[in-house]
Amino acid sequence: MSLTLAELIAFNTVLLAALLSPGAAMLFITKATVTGGRAAGIATGVGLGTAAAMWTMAALLGLEAVFTLFPWTYTALKIGGALYLIWIAIQTWRHARDELGDAPRPRGQAVLSGMLLNLGNPKSMLFAAAVIVVVFPKGLAPADIAAIVLNHWLLELAFYTLLALALSTPHIRRGYVSLKPVFDRIAATLLGALGVRLILEK
Repeated sequence: MSLTLAELIAFNTVLLAALLSPGAAMLFITKATVTGGRAAGIATGVGLGTAAAMWTMAALLGLEAVFTLFPWTYTALKIGGALYLIWIAIQTWRHARDELGDAPRPRGQAVLSGMLLNLGNPKSMLFAAAVIVVVFPKGLAPADIAAIVLNHWLLELAFYTLLALALSTPHIRRGYVSLKPVFDRIAATLLGALGVRLILEK
């Protein structure tokens, strides 16, 4: 079966809707951008998008079947991701009243942090798998799989770059700085709640 433009548009539409919905990735890149600046935000977006595209590739290649055959692999990945979210939440809460530093965050570190956040969330893969089953036919050629993964990565990169550019404006940064303790503790609570929910749900 060959990939069609209509299928790609349908996939992108669902993906954009998912990107626009508030979640751990949105909170993470918001904090990374307003605290580390535009470059740190874009680099974080590269990491987030790369990990999400990797989950899509895994879904296309059938990693969901591995989770079905070996449920412990999914459980281990889910708990690891949940603990990472909780660790981020604790650090964010502890440093809520700290002043923003002027030193830019290394881009490699920002990319890695974004990747770890999304790689630690197997729900990204399960979401991709569900969409792929509905949108794309079985038996896609390797070139079609590569095109879907590249399309996903580019769409995520464009979205997070635009978001980082918007969040790094002086007006947004000043607003964040004035309410940093409140924003950080809200973000910490939400991230921690997501982590606990991942651990508790079956």
